[in-house]
Amino acid sequence: MAGNPSPGSAPTASARCCAATLSFLAGYVDTAGFIALFGLFTAHVTGNFVLLGRALVEPHHDVQLKLLAFPAFIAAVALCHLLVLRWQRLGGNALRRALLLQLGLLLAAAVCGWLAAPIRSSDAPLVMLSGLLCTAAMGVQNAYGKLLLPQLAATTVMTGNVTQLVIDAIDAARGPGAARAADQMKLLWPVLSFAAGAFGGALAVSRYGMAALLLPCCLLALLATLAASARRAD
Repeated sequence: MAGNPSPGSAPTASARCCAATLSFLAGYVDTAGFIALFGLFTAHVTGNFVLLGRALVEPHHDVQLKLLAFPAFIAAVALCHLLVLRWQRLGGNALRRALLLQLGLLLAAAVCGWLAAPIRSSDAPLVMLSGLLCTAAMGVQNAYGKLLLPQLAATTVMTGNVTQLVIDAIDAARGPGAARAADQMKLLWPVLSFAAGAFGGALAVSRYGMAALLLPCCLLALLATLAASARRAD
């Protein structure tokens, strides 16, 4: 499991596995939230701007939850940043604690969503709370990805990864040595994992509702355990 190496260092096999797992989680949660929570983007939170723009010309669409998602996301990023600074200052395992923070928020979102079932309105208090907790959980992932895993590809938004993959593919086609295979694999696995997570999240939420969030909770628990083991090994 990756700790906090320099941004220029090459990711290890365990770090690449971590990036793929987090990308799967982001695709899963983003799709599950979009389906179950009336079109709310939780990981790719800026996608809500598009939906808010749509609401300007189609006013019947609910916008309250999407508006509240932005301050929830921002607050989660700010909180995670401050906590990471504190954990690092005290010599704690910042990555493990950040993963557990995300786990707690996502588990709370799952519980609220389960209690709110059947979900019929985005304005119901428990539904809104579930959506905001889910958004906050993904805000935490965005934050610790930047702060603690800078050597990895982005795990929550794939646009930049896909763009770089295409650029690398063109460079590779121009001649040997133009693009390193390791760099391509660093980007390819997160993109494929995100896509797999999106498909998995859609299938799971359609069958199990917000209880589908228990799978990413289990993945976060596993990653936190691996982060603790890696810290002890160091």
